[in-house]
Amino acid sequence: MTKRLLAAALVAGFLAACVASVLQFALTSPLILAAEKYETAETAAPARHAFANPLIVLAHAGHDHSGDPQWQPAPGLPRLAFTALATLVSGVGYALLLGAVLVAAGREVTPGEALKFGIGGFLAASLAPAIGLPPELPGAAAAALEARQLWWVATALATACGLYLVAIRRGPVAIALGLALIVAPQAWGAPHGPEEISAMPPVYAAQFAARSLAVAFAFWAVLGLAFGWAWGAVAGRQGAAGARRGVAA
Repeated sequence: MTKRLLAAALVAGFLAACVASVLQFALTSPLILAAEKYETAETAAPARHAFANPLIVLAHAGHDHSGDPQWQPAPGLPRLAFTALATLVSGVGYALLLGAVLVAAGREVTPGEALKFGIGGFLAASLAPAIGLPPELPGAAAAALEARQLWWVATALATACGLYLVAIRRGPVAIALGLALIVAPQAWGAPHGPEEISAMPPVYAAQFAARSLAVAFAFWAVLGLAFGWAWGAVAGRQGAAGARRGVAA
């Protein structure tokens, strides 16, 4: 079971990362490069950077709140490679989590069932946190990174537990508790930094948020479908190998 889970997660994570990386390079990377031009032009205030959603890893770094330079990959191919590698690691990790949840919930692992859980992952890890902390371009004013990370984790966990209670347990009490868990982080509110006027056109920020969520949805959809397919493919190969050993014996 463990080997099967790991094999399916590797396949699903790789395929989802390939799709997400291509979409990132085509849709979000140009906006990041455009935003960096405005960021470097605004030298009066230290640069601030958005909290990177673990699904959509943006290989951008610059200065922290103390103004000290941080490491960043060189422009061009090194940055693209670093972004793709980080997305691949995230993909495999989320595929393992997706598979573990499917098995623990006692669901039959099929492409259709895994797709449903993949959409649930998108709702919990991308859409729900984006309500309070939408994906932001470099240079946007933001609260402390630790506060945003804590709120993101709490929101993702609460939403995931709420979706489980609503969609799987389904009892009246479970549904009421699940809805309360989903709403609670939003009612509490996400941490935000001071409002500042930026020279960056607002349309860039709107496009980046929308495109990032679209990439995240594609990532989770491919992750679910690929995991369900890979799970069955691994079982088929194991069955064929067992049959060959039986014939040989």
